Amino acid sequence: MCSLTKCVTDVSHLFSAKIDSTISLCHTRNMESENVSGQTPLTQPTPVTVPQTAHRKKYILFVIVLCLIGIVTLFFLGKGAVKSSQQQLTSQTSPSTQMESPQQQVSYTQKQLLAVTGSPLNTSSLPLGDNKYTTDAPKKGYIYLCNVQQGQGGASQEGNWIHGNTWNSAEKTSVSGSVSWSLSRYSNTVSGSNRISSGNDLPLKTTTGIFPVQATDPAYQYDRNPNTITAHNFTLTLPVNPTDTPTPACMGGEVGVMLNGVPLFNGFDAAHRDAPAHEVEDSCDGHPQESGEYHYHSLSRCIKDIKETTVIGYSLDGFPLTGPVLSNGNYLTTKDLDECHGMSSSIMLDGKETTIYHYVMTEDFPYSVSCFRGKPVNLQVIKGQLPQGNAMQPQQTTMQSANHPQPPQQAFTVCHGKTTGASCSFTLPRGVISGTCQAPPNQTEAVCVPAGIHGPASSSQ
Repeated sequence: MCSLTKCVTDVSHLFSAKIDSTISLCHTRNMESENVSGQTPLTQPTPVTVPQTAHRKKYILFVIVLCLIGIVTLFFLGKGAVKSSQQQLTSQTSPSTQMESPQQQVSYTQKQLLAVTGSPLNTSSLPLGDNKYTTDAPKKGYIYLCNVQQGQGGASQEGNWIHGNTWNSAEKTSVSGSVSWSLSRYSNTVSGSNRISSGNDLPLKTTTGIFPVQATDPAYQYDRNPNTITAHNFTLTLPVNPTDTPTPACMGGEVGVMLNGVPLFNGFDAAHRDAPAHEVEDSCDGHPQESGEYHYHSLSRCIKDIKETTVIGYSLDGFPLTGPVLSNGNYLTTKDLDECHGMSSSIMLDGKETTIYHYVMTEDFPYSVSCFRGKPVNLQVIKGQLPQGNAMQPQQTTMQSANHPQPPQQAFTVCHGKTTGASCSFTLPRGVISGTCQAPPNQTEAVCVPAGIHGPASSSQ
């Protein structure tokens, strides 16, 4: 309103001054003409106030109309600019709507992430991911498989924590036991343009349950996993600076490796059911498959630092894996990520703050990588998996030789806390094994050696 008043006042003053000047000029010329002719005009000059007032009214009305048109035009232009600005701000702060494909990634700040994420996911009612896969193109919330081979295995009975199309992770039972592995090893080193990830598939600084699942274990009624955890050497040579592929790549059953040396599989069991929901795992969310390879399908509860800025593993294409927790305690979920289950943001990588694409492990399906943004170096962590019960490679530890294969996990478990020479026994699929506890050379953890077999502590070995 103030702008309209000022506009009318200023312009009216301008035109008023012009009118006064014009009228004055005409009156002067009329007087001059009279003086020259020496005659008195037939009529008196029209008073200047009459035309002056009339012209002012016309000009003021004209100016008001012009000002109104200008103000209305500016109003609609301004409204369009505000809408455009709001749309631009929304696009900058909403990763869940912008992450349409890995090739259209933009980097998000913590402030932008905090603006779009809500409270932690309701883990008492997690949607099941059974058979949520594609084979022709990536799709958010689905696993992009290179091929579909229907297998068997996993839990033999559905757990009471599954309710229709959802499951309650808090109600799910776990395989009993807490076994530490003194022979475990894992290293993650950078050499030039390569990242060398090397280990023996035994968890470093975290524990496992007792496998095969014992008949006395409450988990036995749901999942009678008969497999024994065994060590397997692996070395992955990954790119330090992974790059995007023109299109996302499909995957097999494996994702990558965690920084405690445990391989990470995708979210399916052998029958393409939601593995974390159906399969019974130990308290660290792991279990062995048929060749004894211990692995995870989801974010392990034994990995404590699961911030979104913390690297907890690496995928087979070299991109990092991080946790889902933001600085305010909110959790990223599948809806916040792209179709490969990742995003670009600033994380701590090799001791430096780096903005890079990374996969995010979440509490909901598909839990981790669902397609590869980069080119995977392999589709398996451990190439050519060893048969169950095979010995470890000879150079791995002092226990390995052709005469002394890696003892099964139960042989370590039954001697935990016992002294050398104590009696022990454990059950394998072929029967009950009895013997005595003996300590391997340079090791403090005792192992149950069957009677009649010289133990690894013997000086004659």
